Amino acid sequence: MKAVVYKKFGPPEVLCVQEIVKPKPKENEVLIRVNASTVAAEDPSLRKHPGLNGIFKPKNPTPGWYLAGEVEAVGDGVKEFKPNDKVYGSTGLRLGANAQYICLPEKAALALMPVNLNYQEAAAIPNGALTALPFFRDTALIKKGQKVLVYGASGTVGSSAVQFAKYFETKVTGVCSSTNLERVKALGADAVIDYRTTDFTEIDETWDVIFDTVGKLSFSKIKHVLTKNGVYLTTFPTLISLIHKIAGSSESKTARFAATGLRKAKKQKKDLYLIKELVEQEIIKPVIDRVYSMEQIADAHAYVEKGHKKGDVVINCQ
Repeated sequence: MKAVVYKKFGPPEVLCVQEIVKPKPKENEVLIRVNASTVAAEDPSLRKHPGLNGIFKPKNPTPGWYLAGEVEAVGDGVKEFKPNDKVYGSTGLRLGANAQYICLPEKAALALMPVNLNYQEAAAIPNGALTALPFFRDTALIKKGQKVLVYGASGTVGSSAVQFAKYFETKVTGVCSSTNLERVKALGADAVIDYRTTDFTEIDETWDVIFDTVGKLSFSKIKHVLTKNGVYLTTFPTLISLIHKIAGSSESKTARFAATGLRKAKKQKKDLYLIKELVEQEIIKPVIDRVYSMEQIADAHAYVEKGHKKGDVVINCQ
């Protein structure tokens, strides 16, 4: 089988496609024929720097967190899935999604695919949805009628955040570039702001929740446009934000961060089934920027690394 492989940390060019041994499922594993996977914003960082994926060399030489595919075989102890089931989900820190096949535990963050999506669309759902949903529901404790601002509203997490904010019946302002204003409106934003021409922190308006999906803001910069009990959410916390979160403050306003991608697989699996229902009801929809083949993986990483993708970058694995 073919898989994307890298044996040392470095630029996109360290990635290549190689023939490797096709895995066999253990007793409690499923063998998935991966039809599509993604290059998430985190992938270039894992590729470039020692850290979560090893210190001296990559611990998991095949990258990729998110996938959609078909169950080809199951171990004797598997009860939830059967051959020919269409599934989608996250591999977590196992990585390995940028390959033609992968074995995952039955209890991994894996669920049946929404029936109204193809494989590319299904692979594009988990990254943003599994981030935005728990950030709003569990971290911000979002409430109907609140005012929410999503910064980076056209990206993977931002696109999902706009849609989930509408699902929770809030009034949503999206912040993005002028080229993406109509795209964000189409996702349900009540108002959109072009960050290149307007600084939302200088507008005479406040929000109950400000979600920085791209790590370009700081709590100190935006706290004056939060309501009295407002919440600042960020996927990339600054040191100041973390100190504020840990030490607390006399203010009611708070900065909050959650490692949503590292939540227990059981919780992510439960959310994947909820997301499946919302997609099938056409409340949440995938947003795909570009599609690459596995052989174009270096180009895909280089594009994602620029930080301007609009939704998900998908890899065709078959």
